[in-house]
Amino acid sequence: MREIVHLIVDLVITPDEYLRWYQGSAKSVLAKTRDGRKVSFPAQSLQPYVTHGGINGTFAIHFDDNHKLVRVEKLQ
Repeated sequence: MREIVHLIVDLVITPDEYLRWYQGSAKSVLAKTRDGRKVSFPAQSLQPYVTHGGINGTFAIHFDDNHKLVRVEKLQ
C-alpha cells in the first residue's frame, strides 16, 4: 500500500483522559487537525508517547490510500 496522506494535530491529553482510553471506556481519539479537519484514530497508537504528564505535542497521523492508520509520529 502506498501512503498518501498525513495530518498534523496538536494534542494535549491529561493522564486522567488517557487512562479512560487505557481502561477501555474510550477506543478512539478525535482531534482537530491544524487545517481544521477532524480525524479519529485508535487511542492505543499514542501509547509510546504517554508520560507521567499525559500526552503533549505535535503529531503527524499517517494514513494509507484506504484511509487506514499507518503510524503516528511525534514531531515536537
